[in-house]
Amino acid sequence: MGLFKHLTGAALATLVTAGAVAAQNPTFFRIGTGSAGGTYFPIGGTIANGISAPPGSRPCEEGGQCGVPGLIAIAQSTTASVYNNTAVQNGELEAGLAAADVTRDMYLGEGKFEGKKHEKLRVIANLFPEDLHLVLPKGQKIGNLGDLANKRVGIAQAGSGTQVAVLQMLEVWGVNRDNMDEAELNNSQSAERLADGQLDAYFYAAGWPVAAMVQLASTKGMELHSFTDEDMAKINEIIPAYIPSKIPAGVYEGIDYDVHTPAVSALLVVSSDLDEELVYGITKALWNDNTRTLLDNGHAKGKLITLDSALDGMDSLGVPLHAGAEKFYREIGALK
Repeated sequence: MGLFKHLTGAALATLVTAGAVAAQNPTFFRIGTGSAGGTYFPIGGTIANGISAPPGSRPCEEGGQCGVPGLIAIAQSTTASVYNNTAVQNGELEAGLAAADVTRDMYLGEGKFEGKKHEKLRVIANLFPEDLHLVLPKGQKIGNLGDLANKRVGIAQAGSGTQVAVLQMLEVWGVNRDNMDEAELNNSQSAERLADGQLDAYFYAAGWPVAAMVQLASTKGMELHSFTDEDMAKINEIIPAYIPSKIPAGVYEGIDYDVHTPAVSALLVVSSDLDEELVYGITKALWNDNTRTLLDNGHAKGKLITLDSALDGMDSLGVPLHAGAEKFYREIGALK
């Protein structure tokens, strides 16, 4: 049962033809995502499906898979950004979804990662904006982050980009591990504890709608904190990669107001060690018509993953594109 909880995308389809696949020496490609209740996991599964074309599968033109010939991509549930980037750097994953701010700091060895450069990190594409959700019990409100002092607060799981950013934000309002009762939990666990009255608030950055919050909103109910323009400016000053965004009214049941909140871009990251032609093929498959259909019909954030926005923010990010991805973008005229 554990296998099926942690693998998705093309992997499940290939299990039934394992004997034939093994005989043809497939290339396995592991993509680190996030918790099952978040956005990275379903998006990673869709990408895995789109870029795969297992040995022996029907040709694309005959209704088969349209990915890289012989490639079997597998989306793995992880604790998200920090874990994924570390695993890509160390060769434990071929790719990962990760927040732009964390990826920049890890590549350059800055901030929390001072002196620990992750120099092998490379980008394939900017994917979609991740909006910070500050979730409160139904009927509850706070004025600003300073009100979370001495409260029970979910700060996301260790190894996540959300936790790194949230601790930086809270510090600006004088809140830290010394004066709050913090809980390191994934999104689903946080939603369950908030519903049970064991948390006063929790943070999670993800593309909306987030499955665990959809369930929470439709059962126990919840509120989302809306940040002021002044708060947003403070946050952007300390974490430039977080920019003003909005979760529209109606995304979650009972949230009939627009929620103004910071957001950061989610990236598809790989290692510089990967073969240029392989990454070229993966990038090309990511943007073919078949993958477009999968993205449009999957998670709501899939529609925001477009070739037009694939290079947004790359000039200022400070993390290079992989040579294979760069080759594809130059070929189609997206890069000069």
